[in-house]
Amino acid sequence: PVVSDVSQVIDAFDVLIDFANNTEAVLGHLRILAADKNKKYTVIGTTGFNEKELEEIKQLSQDIPIVLAPNMSIGVNLLFKLVEQAVKTLRDKGFDIEVIEMHHRYKKDAPSGTAAKIVDILKKATGIEKVVYGRQGLTGERSNKEIGVFVLRGGDVVGEHTVIFATMGERIELTHRATSRDIFAKGALEAAKWIVGKPNGLYDMQDVLGLNE
Repeated sequence: PVVSDVSQVIDAFDVLIDFANNTEAVLGHLRILAADKNKKYTVIGTTGFNEKELEEIKQLSQDIPIVLAPNMSIGVNLLFKLVEQAVKTLRDKGFDIEVIEMHHRYKKDAPSGTAAKIVDILKKATGIEKVVYGRQGLTGERSNKEIGVFVLRGGDVVGEHTVIFATMGERIELTHRATSRDIFAKGALEAAKWIVGKPNGLYDMQDVLGLNE
């Protein structure tokens, strides 16, 4: 059935997979599930949450198990792990780091949630806090204490993310290209199967895929 309120069908499911394009709607769903007497599970693929909203999700996860991931793709989540491993090897070895992402013309947020997650991984692993979003004009010499981020929009591109590690004489590129949105549904279903029976808490796709072990 099509309903306007998740509480109308709350007894008909065990796991809610939420890709709502409105962050407040997602929070509303979580509040309802957290208050329900029967334990429910939820998988969230929505992006664009601000810090206050993320803090509320963290608080609500004390009452219900939640998988929150900016990208449900198995390949993208492996990319996250590869980026983390690459940084551990390359940091302090003179490599500049740049992130490039491209999506279809209709995408509303920039950079993408996936790119933001990549930047977060890079910042934590390198200790670099300065993020430069695009460059224009006489910017001067590039600092080795910054991470560059470039956003492209056009056509029907499902999603492309590239992390570049560049130094004198060599360059490493880690790239993931999505050619079908089916990968997000497949990943969400994997997360839904995994989370059933898990204790209350906030999880991500790294947990689902065993990459945090």
